[in-house]
Amino acid sequence: MSKRAVDMTFQAIYTLTDLRILLRETAPLHELDAKQKEQALRLLENLERQVGSLKQEMLK
Repeated sequence: MSKRAVDMTFQAIYTLTDLRILLRETAPLHELDAKQKEQALRLLENLERQVGSLKQEMLK
């Protein structure tokens, strides 16, 4: 596995951790306000890019 793939894996984990923090802050109902929805969308978009790049790197 390349160093880049390892780095991307950790970046994805950090992004998931940020999402987890957001969910913990909104527990127990997980009702997000507009700002939190924007933050969640940004995190999910980043995660999608990170996983896509990781997939490409792993399948080389």
